[in-house]
Amino acid sequence: MLVLDGSNKIGKKILMSGGGRCNFTNLHIGPECYLSANPHFCISALQRYNQWDFIALVEKHRIPYHERKHGELFCNDSASDILAMLVAECEQARVRIQTHCEIQSITATGHDGQRFVIRTGKGEFSAQSLVVATGGLSIPTMGASGLGYDIARQFNLPVLPTRAGLVPFMFTDAFKAVCDRLSGVAVDVVLSTAQQAFSETVLFTHRGLSGPAALQLSNYWFPGQPVVINLLPGLDLLPWLRQQKKDHPRALLRTQLAPLLPKSLVQELQALLWPARAETALAEFPDAALQGIADGLAHWTVKPSGTEGYRTAEVTLGGVDTQALSSRTMESKTQPGLYFIGEVVDVTGHLGGFNFQWAWSSGHAAGQCA
Repeated sequence: MLVLDGSNKIGKKILMSGGGRCNFTNLHIGPECYLSANPHFCISALQRYNQWDFIALVEKHRIPYHERKHGELFCNDSASDILAMLVAECEQARVRIQTHCEIQSITATGHDGQRFVIRTGKGEFSAQSLVVATGGLSIPTMGASGLGYDIARQFNLPVLPTRAGLVPFMFTDAFKAVCDRLSGVAVDVVLSTAQQAFSETVLFTHRGLSGPAALQLSNYWFPGQPVVINLLPGLDLLPWLRQQKKDHPRALLRTQLAPLLPKSLVQELQALLWPARAETALAEFPDAALQGIADGLAHWTVKPSGTEGYRTAEVTLGGVDTQALSSRTMESKTQPGLYFIGEVVDVTGHLGGFNFQWAWSSGHAAGQCA
């Protein structure tokens, strides 16, 4: 078995993932955590090689790991442990890895029992089976390209439109200046569109909104849609504000919010929601004003101008149409011996180890037959 890799170093995405500790899977893998035009497609592969199978492999290689929130599993030491494990498994299976190997052309042929001829900068190779594991368009500085989609089209497999996923939001309106002033501030929120919501941390940046909540929501967001920020999702805000007014009539609203939100964020909210009453005691706030503030804190509505795109996206949404593939083997229904796995396929997971698990599961499915 031979792996052809166009980059100068294998496993770059593994090494950079999870802040260098590789969020290699999640305890809560399920089809509901994946986006696809065909939502049932991923079920077979995820069931036949699941998170427990990969965890068993990690434990077999005695790699120490730990669980973080939402079932995310990370290496204790370094992502290089996962890469070394995969290399060791390849060596045991007598898999040869050829780097610096740029694909020039692929031809299907029936001569001498070989289905494919792959011409590369390192020479010509023939194979009975060809597995395309090229990834998507995300993070082009790491060598990402549309090669996998080109191969699919060459063999007349449909490719669904692609877009950047798990990616920060950008803004060009007045909210951009707010984000710039709050750059580096993180807060736990519920971030939502009309269709989806995530309860996670959002991080303000010079360009807009990042952090897990923003990255997760970006998979479900489309240009022109507003995004709603609930800054205090654990509170029923109007009764809470009324209680503050009763219990602390001489206090300023920013003082009561200070234990709940970062000071700099409270200052921005004050300028936005109650600027004329910044120095007014709570006793003097009419109920209508408190209602408006409660609505503003729970439904801070902003409209992204776009996302940061493939440059910083962790995944690519869309890709090779799953209707053209076997869900059991990942093989093309029309070109025998041709398989597509991982990110190049129209299956995209949530943040938190789900996309790695799809890579492991779809790769295992193809490996049983290829």
